[in-house]
Amino acid sequence: MKIIIAEPTHEILEKKLKKNGFDCDYFPSITFQKLKSIIPKYDGLIIRSKFKIDKEFINSANKLKFVARAGAGMENIDIQYAQSKNVLCINSPEGNKDSVGEHVIGMLLSLFHKISISNKEINKGIWNRKNIGIEMFGKTVGILGYGNMGSSFAKKLKGFGVDVIAYDKYKTKFSDEFVTEVNEQEFFERTDILSIHVPLTDETLFLVNNSYINNFKKTIYIANTARGKIIKTEDLVNNLKSGKIKGAVLDVLEYEKTSFENIFSGKDSISLNYLISSDNVILTPHIAGSSDESYKKIAKVLAEKIILVF
Repeated sequence: MKIIIAEPTHEILEKKLKKNGFDCDYFPSITFQKLKSIIPKYDGLIIRSKFKIDKEFINSANKLKFVARAGAGMENIDIQYAQSKNVLCINSPEGNKDSVGEHVIGMLLSLFHKISISNKEINKGIWNRKNIGIEMFGKTVGILGYGNMGSSFAKKLKGFGVDVIAYDKYKTKFSDEFVTEVNEQEFFERTDILSIHVPLTDETLFLVNNSYINNFKKTIYIANTARGKIIKTEDLVNNLKSGKIKGAVLDVLEYEKTSFENIFSGKDSISLNYLISSDNVILTPHIAGSSDESYKKIAKVLAEKIILVF
């Protein structure tokens, strides 16, 4: 089987595949035009986030048996059409789930205990001991989506003295020592801290909008390390201003497909500037799943899955 690795991945991926008899070409800097021109020669394609594997591309890849993404989300692959052409779609969310779980906790602790604010002030020579924080202890963390990321986050919350509940529309009977499964109504009633761990689909696109936010009975904090377009930013900002949302930690933004060199001049600039300037918001640049360890684990898991199937 001939495989093309079309984006940068840890060397363990190619090594494991070659050791198991696969013929691999590693072209981490290939352009989409070039990839499309040579894909008919390959049985397997491995990508990350740079390329969109759509119907037209799949039609041009007449030998293709699988598309594998080194990572979790697969919204850049037309999975339904690929499957209709007997092209298997593979990903490796197991590889970065620990990094994501740790990142959410780090962002929440930074927000709650004003760590980021205090650090910035000390860098300016300001020693402000009035930066009084709040504790996670005693609060209810509501996890939306209980797959690899949500379950990893739940496990890492053990020891914080929080109640952990989760709602997953497509999963049941997952309660264990780390989490209690609840229905959507109870999820809205009990949650103090909402952490989003669902994939971006037609169903979840802008799921967290004004209507959704106001289903929660309490004022809440929001954490999003999933995909930016799950949250409608304008509605998030309006609810931060009203106090319905007391704070937000966001590793992903609705605007990520926009060139950040020009984003401040567009229609999104007001909402984005509010998030950047707010003391109740912490932003990171889509790095929750990125760590030295996850880079290797993602590649290792992906190789093992390909080997197992083929």
